[in-house]
Amino acid sequence: MGKGFFNVPIAINEPIKSYAPGTPERDAVLKAYKEMYTSKVDVPLYINGQHITTGNTRTMSPPHDHKHVVGTYHLAEKKHVEDAIATALEARKAWSLMPWEQRAAIFLKAAELVAGPYRYKINAATMIGQSKNIFQAEIDSACELVDFLRFNVQYMTEIYSEQPKSTSDAWNRVEYRPLEGFTYAVTPFNFTAIAGNLPACMALMGNVVIWKPSDSQVYSAKVIMDIFEEAGVPPGVINVVFGDPVMISETVLSSPDFSGLHFTGSTFIFKELWKQIGNNIHNYKTYPRIVGETGGKDFIMAHKSAVPKQVSTAIVRGAFEFQGQKCSAASRAYIPKSLWAEVKKLIIEDVKSFKMGSPEDMGNFITAVIHEGSFDKLAKYIDAAKKDADVEIIAGGNYDKSKGYFIEPTIIVTSNPNYTTMHTELFGPVITIYVYEDDAYADTLELVDSTSEYALTGAILATDRYAITQATTALQNCAGNFYINDKCTGAVVGQQPFGGARSSGTNDKAGSPQNLLRWVSTRLIKETFVTPTDYRYPFLGE
Repeated sequence: MGKGFFNVPIAINEPIKSYAPGTPERDAVLKAYKEMYTSKVDVPLYINGQHITTGNTRTMSPPHDHKHVVGTYHLAEKKHVEDAIATALEARKAWSLMPWEQRAAIFLKAAELVAGPYRYKINAATMIGQSKNIFQAEIDSACELVDFLRFNVQYMTEIYSEQPKSTSDAWNRVEYRPLEGFTYAVTPFNFTAIAGNLPACMALMGNVVIWKPSDSQVYSAKVIMDIFEEAGVPPGVINVVFGDPVMISETVLSSPDFSGLHFTGSTFIFKELWKQIGNNIHNYKTYPRIVGETGGKDFIMAHKSAVPKQVSTAIVRGAFEFQGQKCSAASRAYIPKSLWAEVKKLIIEDVKSFKMGSPEDMGNFITAVIHEGSFDKLAKYIDAAKKDADVEIIAGGNYDKSKGYFIEPTIIVTSNPNYTTMHTELFGPVITIYVYEDDAYADTLELVDSTSEYALTGAILATDRYAITQATTALQNCAGNFYINDKCTGAVVGQQPFGGARSSGTNDKAGSPQNLLRWVSTRLIKETFVTPTDYRYPFLGE
């Protein structure tokens, strides 16, 4: 039991390294990239602190060079998932009772391992396995992961400090217990930081975790587990299984000890998991917590008072960084007719200046999309746009998967605000633009609000404060993260808590105390100092 009210280090955002030519970090990450690219890694399951190999493996290849193999990973069978659940429940007995400052120390150490000795390795793994250029890898797998780990520790202490009032005769206190049972983390390919944060934040609050990473993020997931192990996460606290997602989820969700789902991924899969949980509700020992961040059809709305160069930059960065494979990426834009000619010229100039290829060449702004399924889906929509009468492709429109899954950044302009790519999530480097009449601003705001089932991120660009106010009010329900005079991507832990509603998720704001609160169950303890000995109240007196 800790003896003292301990102050944790004040959380600060990890500085972003530039990787400019001639910098030591550029040389270091390229060295790590080459070493990892030319070697082979074997990724086991992680169960009860053991590295489990099953012999049933799949290969890992970079999306930008899909014929090159960088390693293999092992697939779990049902018995491995059952073992992971059993060992997690056993580990919970000690982990849930560990003093909070001891748990905090583990994840603070993990943050410093990411920031220091593992920085170039985790960046290189993200560049290789997820085809992120160095800047996208740095802001994700290094900086954001460090931020999550540091800020979560600070948020934990803020949560614990929230206590009820007491009186002279009774002391009231609240303890924030971990959930009873075990939790389940399902993480996406597109952010290494999210993959690390979902299991880590639950474990920090005293929970034990079964973690199912995306098959397209296994390489950097291995580095995360190496970091957690070195930081001192005890055996059984975070267990990692790869393989058939249907089998793994069915096994996990059928356990009566399942107590929470922390999910980032597709809207459809999240709804299916929610349905499974509902169908199993009578089997559980407790009502499971369900937290999810899912899809988006994120928008940029420009007013006639906006600065064209600011609009074009917001579109180009918001739509095409990491090939548009961000939940927050701009995939639809609304531009007033009076600005369109200038904005069009600027965005076409920018797109024509892009270089595309391997992230090892740091002159490349664009690399490959994550896998063949994503490539084929995007190509289908691009081909349809080439044939449809009410749309025009003004930039890009080509693709090639002979070596890597390369889709050119593509800009579609439509005269139909309800065209399919204005409301369908594509998750790639494609943005659709609708040009509206300047005097139809209010009507266009209604279009923005009603066109999509999603409500994740959005942006308004304007210099007219009345127009900004009007948009902020009209669009209050269609973006959980709303940006004024900026692109709709780039949320920073501790500054812009992230999440959306409608079909975009439960809006439990990763990177904030609100999210951590979902992973505890409070207990109120009232201690009376002078205990009554007579049932009679004064009103009973004669």
